[in-house]
Amino acid sequence: MLRMPIMVAAGGVNSAGRSSHRHSFKRVVMDHLATSEQQRTRLALAEMMGTQSASEQDAGTLIRRIEASHFDPAAVPWARRMTTTTGVEAEMAATQLMDGLSPELNPRDAGRGRVALNVATGSELLLPGTRQFEVSAAGQLPTGFDPGKLYASRSHPRALQMTVYAASDALADLGIAWADVEAKVPPQGISVYVSSSMGQLDEDGTGGMMRGRALGKKVTSKQCPLGFAEMPGDFINAYVLRSLGSTGPAVGACATFLYNLRLAVNDIRSGRARVAVVGAAEAPVVAEVMEGYAAMGALASDKALRALDGLHDEAEPNLRKACRPFGDNCGFTMAESAQVVILFDDALALELGAPLLAAVPDVFVHADGAKKSVSGPGAGNFITMARAVSTLSAMLGQRRLSRGGLVQAHGTGTPQNRVTESEILSRVALAFGIEQWPVGAIKSFTGHSLGAASGDQLTAMLGIWETGLIPGITTIDAVAEDVFTAGLQFNLETVEHQVTDYAVINSKGFGGNNASAALLSPSATLELLGKRHGERSLSEWRHRHDAVEACRQDVEGERIRGNWSPSYYFNEGVLTSADIELDATGLSLGGRRIDLAVDLPEGWSLS
Repeated sequence: MLRMPIMVAAGGVNSAGRSSHRHSFKRVVMDHLATSEQQRTRLALAEMMGTQSASEQDAGTLIRRIEASHFDPAAVPWARRMTTTTGVEAEMAATQLMDGLSPELNPRDAGRGRVALNVATGSELLLPGTRQFEVSAAGQLPTGFDPGKLYASRSHPRALQMTVYAASDALADLGIAWADVEAKVPPQGISVYVSSSMGQLDEDGTGGMMRGRALGKKVTSKQCPLGFAEMPGDFINAYVLRSLGSTGPAVGACATFLYNLRLAVNDIRSGRARVAVVGAAEAPVVAEVMEGYAAMGALASDKALRALDGLHDEAEPNLRKACRPFGDNCGFTMAESAQVVILFDDALALELGAPLLAAVPDVFVHADGAKKSVSGPGAGNFITMARAVSTLSAMLGQRRLSRGGLVQAHGTGTPQNRVTESEILSRVALAFGIEQWPVGAIKSFTGHSLGAASGDQLTAMLGIWETGLIPGITTIDAVAEDVFTAGLQFNLETVEHQVTDYAVINSKGFGGNNASAALLSPSATLELLGKRHGERSLSEWRHRHDAVEACRQDVEGERIRGNWSPSYYFNEGVLTSADIELDATGLSLGGRRIDLAVDLPEGWSLS
């Protein structure tokens, strides 16, 4: 019997707050929550942001003006080329003198540790300065929250700091000590697939390495390795879980999170793993990164936002409404996020009394085929969406498929996406007899976090199941005329809706990277596990889960009081060759056993 992957925990951080206990989602629908729920999320934000003020929490979350901790959009560094018309004499510190200077500069001692240079007429120079950036809005982590201050971050790039926080947040959301999980699962039964789509491009990663010498700075020994795109998973393996299990995450542009989820689902379904840690981390609110997307015309610029709203050139654009999925729009809004989820196989989830957040029957990935533009959409997303819905139809039946689900759209806020994705969703809905398919577009609140974006979509879906609230696309006044609407339901206001059975998480990425994940709701998951394992197993799960839930709430209480820090183990528990025992039957690594027995498929043996 194939094992069913069950999502048992979700943690992370984005512009709406932290993901555990669904707080980031609850920030999005705050005004529609009961007072007691609002208070819990306010306390969680206060612990992160250092302020109890509701107005400051609201102003310092979701899409907003880019803050100085990232860069000043009114004064982005920009060097301009110029040519000297006369000779120029300049000085520099002798310690900065380097090999390879042109002999025409005639360097000579100027005293006081300085060197004088002659710059000849007609020389090209770079004149440092600043300029107004075209884009002022981004989805940033809550104001005042610095993940690097919560542990010994040692010049880690921002996305890696966020990764440590997200993985620790997921462990807190699980409510089961990781040592208890390891006691049930051998090292080879754990997989970790976490990555970023672009790598770490800020000053402490590849960005600092690439521009260091050009800016007269020293390149450090950390910038190169810490910039690798798979480094978020490496950090979790080495410093959070100290895992010896399977690794090798995927990179698939804006579909990266779902690519990693597919690897985990395949591992658990096949029995190669019983536990999988899945995620993506992206910190692209960096001037140089955003410059690249702005050059493509992909970002919502201040000028274009003014034009949409009929404002004069000097007016302040409505940055809160910069991202407008499926409405009249002008581009997407860059955001940062790190999202990590934990999957168990169904038997382990029941045995440990784990939370049952969702079942993940399958994730489908397809390329676009022949393309005119590498950044343009293609046919692949038709395949992934149709296969995901077909799987859910086979599991649930037509009646439940047509009435009990929701699609979390990629919904970037670009004119091209609103047409192409809505056509795909509409045609799939009509093909499968779905008449009013609710369409979610969480990027309208949080922005587009590139490789982590579908993680934002997934954690929003968990919040919808918990609260019964579907966030409206409140940044638009109407659905654009060229959007396909047949079979679809675009809510412009937050509504109560019991999405009882399933969700499809859809993602489209540059280069033809398409992915769609089929998820079962908590209630449908419980129903399915009852059929697979029997009511007695469910009864035993409920008994164990009571203790797990009590642990979750205890940890949450400590966090609200500020008595929590991320799990981070540097140079702790390092194994040496002396700790490893090996023979033909298996290995023992610091007391943990890996069995080398092989169960070959029929017909594979020559002996």
